[in-house]
Amino acid sequence: MNPKKGWPRSLSQVLEYRLGAKPLPEYLREHALRTPDKPVIQWYGRAISYSELDVLSDRFAAFLAGLGVKKGDRVALFLSNSPQYFIVHFGIQKLGAIVSPCSPAFKEWELEYQLNDLDTQVLVAADSLYGVVEKIKDKTALKHIILTSYGDFLPLAPLLNVPDELRAPKRQVPGTYDLMTVLADVAGSAAQMALSLEKLALDDLALMVYTSGTTGKPKGAMLTHRNALFKAAAAAQSNQVGDSDVLLSVVPLYHIAGMLMGLNVTVYAGATTVLLNRFDPVAVLQAIHRYHCTWWYSIAPMNVAVMQVPQAGDYDLSSLKNNIGTSFGITLTEELDRAWRNFTRGCPLHEAAYGLSETHTGDTFMPSEAVKWGTQGIPTYETEIKIIDPETGAEKGPGETGEILVSNPGVFQGYWRRPEATAVTLRDGWVHSGDMGQLDEDGYLVFCGRYKEMIKVSGYSVFPEEVEEMLIRHDAIAQVAVIGVPDPQRGEAVKAFVVLKPGKSVSEEGIIAWARERMSHYKAPRSVELRQSLPVTGAGKLLRRLLKDS
Repeated sequence: MNPKKGWPRSLSQVLEYRLGAKPLPEYLREHALRTPDKPVIQWYGRAISYSELDVLSDRFAAFLAGLGVKKGDRVALFLSNSPQYFIVHFGIQKLGAIVSPCSPAFKEWELEYQLNDLDTQVLVAADSLYGVVEKIKDKTALKHIILTSYGDFLPLAPLLNVPDELRAPKRQVPGTYDLMTVLADVAGSAAQMALSLEKLALDDLALMVYTSGTTGKPKGAMLTHRNALFKAAAAAQSNQVGDSDVLLSVVPLYHIAGMLMGLNVTVYAGATTVLLNRFDPVAVLQAIHRYHCTWWYSIAPMNVAVMQVPQAGDYDLSSLKNNIGTSFGITLTEELDRAWRNFTRGCPLHEAAYGLSETHTGDTFMPSEAVKWGTQGIPTYETEIKIIDPETGAEKGPGETGEILVSNPGVFQGYWRRPEATAVTLRDGWVHSGDMGQLDEDGYLVFCGRYKEMIKVSGYSVFPEEVEEMLIRHDAIAQVAVIGVPDPQRGEAVKAFVVLKPGKSVSEEGIIAWARERMSHYKAPRSVELRQSLPVTGAGKLLRRLLKDS
């Protein structure tokens, strides 16, 4: 076989599925049979074994079946990192239903929009987030709400720093189900659920993640079991994650990258993940020290914060062998890599990958023995990336900038109920990313920015139209336009240009405070400029590019 351009010699060019080509819920089942007592999750001192996760997800699947949930139905998740996330994720998929994560940062309008777009009747939520659910549940098709407390699986004597939220009293809400009560019901036997598993096909839909894509409001990117399996296998093999590894999972599981690296890769490889509810630099040090973590997917500011912990030298980090990261707010540089190697006594740190929600992310990887700083690595297994002129479609040569196109077995099936948007993004098996980039002479991808108007805030995609639709609900705002502006900590930040209604008065600070109460933190504008008018075409179409130039 001819060596692929840029491919490391030490790494096989052929992707091999460890337990065969089958859905990840079946990988969970097989690991539970082969290594039933092995921990799949370590949660602040509470170990959840492969067997326990398999049984509990079976029971949840049986419960959903009793509610009338069937293959192809959408079930929404509104919770952060926890063992419950693993349980309900696989329980939903075992039944042939579709998981759709909602960001726990959502305020009521955002949650209402996604639930209505999904047309879902079932929501699993953290009890601490029920206040948001309560405000909108009657405006949706919801019939069943299952609540869980983050403290439900917390041991009496935690071994790591525990966020205050995990110690909050459990909330009981009349008219809702308690997840722990549901999981205690043994009516749904493993044998019954095995029958459901046999009906799963690799091309069945398994996941629907919401993304702004390159146009319009958030849309559900439809991903199959095959998409999830392929990316888990490619990420595990290219990053050499095996069943003896202990991964540290801090990045949110509801985010496609956190789901891939923290949940799917763990179960695919038969590894163990030390799961944190949220980032705490001391808890990270404690986790690596106590559980001998070997592998971490981090965000660059996390590494910086960990190195700044007083008495960090008291912790043994020598077990950590691999650390891939993402540049959000702080650029992941060679200097940061050197500092991290010195701090950990040898663990390298380099850029993780380029990826899209529409491809289940992880479309490139960085060869550990041939790191190129300032790039996102080379195309992963069975992946083609090309650069085209976004206006003419002509393919660009090495070092020339154009739109990034991606094709591989991770490519999504289209946007949920959005055929027009699908036709724009997905053409002949290629995802047109709306991102600008280059392929250098060695085949490494260089990301240069966004061609479309999507704003990237701390790694989250924000589409201006969505923020504008929420801001226009302010009773003093007549017109609004939103753009992204450079921000040294977040990459970009949201800026709003506002025209007030005649006779109405509100300050820029007042609009910002109003927005922060009603939007996810990353969507709320950090700056507002009041104007008499906004630039539009003769047909009345907003000209955001003129605002960027002003």
